[in-house]
Amino acid sequence: MSALPGPDGRLRCPWSVASEDYLAYHDTEWGRPVHGESALFERLCLEGFQSGLSWITILRKREAFREAFMGFDPHTVAAFGEEDVASLMGNAGIVRNESKIRATIGNARALLALPEGESLALILERHRPPEEPAPQFLADVPAQTAESRGLSRELRRHGFRFVGPVTAYAMLQATGYVNDHLAGCEFRTVS
Repeated sequence: MSALPGPDGRLRCPWSVASEDYLAYHDTEWGRPVHGESALFERLCLEGFQSGLSWITILRKREAFREAFMGFDPHTVAAFGEEDVASLMGNAGIVRNESKIRATIGNARALLALPEGESLALILERHRPPEEPAPQFLADVPAQTAESRGLSRELRRHGFRFVGPVTAYAMLQATGYVNDHLAGCEFRTVS
């Protein structure tokens, strides 16, 4: 499937025209550079929570996630304990999956434990794939790549969880390290 017109007639990636939530995310965030460790940490956590679910579920719960995880401040989340886990498991506003909740807390700790001079941004940059021609069709967009497999391995080596190669590739896409807007998408070159 190639780019499709949205409600305003502008051509977009076909998945984005399915809902207003997708449309806003596609037009203003997806594939755009994300700066700052907390912002990257948020995206990593949300991609992990999305694993096995539809992204629309996460988008619609995003504000509740931000509130529950204190704005995804890694220092705050790393300090969460068992009472926090129990509270999060009772929070109907988020995805109540204990493994993913514990992984988010563990990932905050892994982020803070990175060696001096290392950062999530630098790790992602090391796994930025070479620029490729824009995909023509949705079927041309891979679910994972050699770079995302390498990113997954490196993150796991640092103690991160829920960071498999598909999740790692989604992270690269979501944060602008990969531009998978289709060739016909009018938002491919919007910065």
